[in-house]
Amino acid sequence: MDMSCPHQHWNRRRALAAATGLVTGSFLPLIGAERGVAAAAQYTNPVIWQDFADIDVIRVGATYYASASTMHYSPGAPVLRSYDLVNWEIAGHSVPTLDFGAKYDLNGGRGYVRGIWASSLAHRPSNGTFYWLGQIDFARTYIYTATAVEGPWSRLTTISTPYYDAGLLVDSDDTLYVAYGNTTISVAQLSPDGRTQVRTQQVFTTPSSVGTLEGARFYKINGQYYIFLTRPANGQYILKSSSGPFGPYTMRQVLLDLRGPIPGGGVPHQGGLVQTQSGAWYYLAFVDAYPGGRVPALAPISWTSDGWPVVQLVNGAWGTSYPSPAVPTPPRQVTPMVGVDTFDGTALKPKWEWNHNPDNSKWSVGNGLTLRTATVTNDLYWARNTLTHRIQGPTSTATVDLDFSAMRDGDRAGLALLRDSSAWIGVKRDGGVTRVVMVNGLTMDGNWNTTGTGTEVAAVTVTGGRVRLRAAADIRPGAARPGTFSYSTDGTTFVRLGPSFSMGNDWRFFMGYRFALFNHATQALGGAVRVQRFELSTP
Repeated sequence: MDMSCPHQHWNRRRALAAATGLVTGSFLPLIGAERGVAAAAQYTNPVIWQDFADIDVIRVGATYYASASTMHYSPGAPVLRSYDLVNWEIAGHSVPTLDFGAKYDLNGGRGYVRGIWASSLAHRPSNGTFYWLGQIDFARTYIYTATAVEGPWSRLTTISTPYYDAGLLVDSDDTLYVAYGNTTISVAQLSPDGRTQVRTQQVFTTPSSVGTLEGARFYKINGQYYIFLTRPANGQYILKSSSGPFGPYTMRQVLLDLRGPIPGGGVPHQGGLVQTQSGAWYYLAFVDAYPGGRVPALAPISWTSDGWPVVQLVNGAWGTSYPSPAVPTPPRQVTPMVGVDTFDGTALKPKWEWNHNPDNSKWSVGNGLTLRTATVTNDLYWARNTLTHRIQGPTSTATVDLDFSAMRDGDRAGLALLRDSSAWIGVKRDGGVTRVVMVNGLTMDGNWNTTGTGTEVAAVTVTGGRVRLRAAADIRPGAARPGTFSYSTDGTTFVRLGPSFSMGNDWRFFMGYRFALFNHATQALGGAVRVQRFELSTP
């Protein structure tokens, strides 16, 4: 993912505008289910209708894991877990905090659209350890390790070479290699302990006829080395070497302008290859589907006789459904990505991520989520301790039970649809008067500086200390993309407040819209709210 490359910007605009396209290949049957292996009839794409981009996917034993980009959200680099490649849960985060500079704390600077970009997740059998590797701010590469994806994750090392859009390979002899780069693709070898770089070498230069290639994933399959690369945002290519990890490599197109499974969405690209226990191969990619973000889709892969991967198509397109992978019966159901959270226990569940690093002295869980004001500002984009949750597509609703009895004059708390163009419903307390308001017009420019702090467009005075707030989001790509807001003072009857908010669908902020819980001061710190219940529901 390159913020500055004009080729990428042009390719992505073209790809997102494309409604049709074909790729060479044919629909081939899956490898048959083995004895004792049950396979459901079909799965439907997208397999996850939430924002998980730049996917790396691996299998360890009978369990699949995937990692994704999170930019400025903290903790970063979520690890998803599945037993069948179709049903996924969020298990943890590889980067516990974005301790890469004060801007990630909203302290004198802001880290919007920086932070965790395309990165890599791998498992090393020799020491039973998971490795996460990614570069930050084009400055250096960080490696984190854990023996379980739930954590704890700790930083193993930093490497002065920034491995841009890296793919980490644990070779069959346990050597660690990294493929990385934009257009110019290089391979680095790491020391046996993974802490330092032994060597790095350029292995491929992308032909000008192709343009930009990035998003490397690195594989060794049947003795051949493969580097899986993305042409943003409409193509996927692969390099193959029979002579070792440093090449030479030859290139072949995997897909270009392929129709995707989400109406109005983009071309599936920039994901990873994974093999099931029974030997079948799959490609887990993402589809640009703004305003919701970049959404994972799964397709089976076949191989040519000379060792090149081919996406199995349905009527010349990435299928909206395929036969489900033939895998053993899962040991349990994964945790649903929708449902109710009462913020019990001593930690946030891994589905939550803060907008930048939080001030941990200003929040707590147990008997609900308490958010004490952490910033004095009239700009939500500068307010610390805004807690976010991905939106479930194609449409979903977030409902929040808010106890605002401890708010102070000047405080603002509520539920937002958060992105570079935002709106919210919530509570304002001024002069001892409490109102429920709907605010829109929170905007950023292309450099992620605030251009609008919001305009109150509807309000109603409320009494007591509790209110139920609701935001409904339709994130299907298309013309309307509405978000609507309502409230309830009795917990049952909801009243619409304010006009429909049209969520933006420009790709340049990269992350999709999120539901966001916030509480910030405009006068002085000291106030607090408690979120007693959060529910994400689908129709």
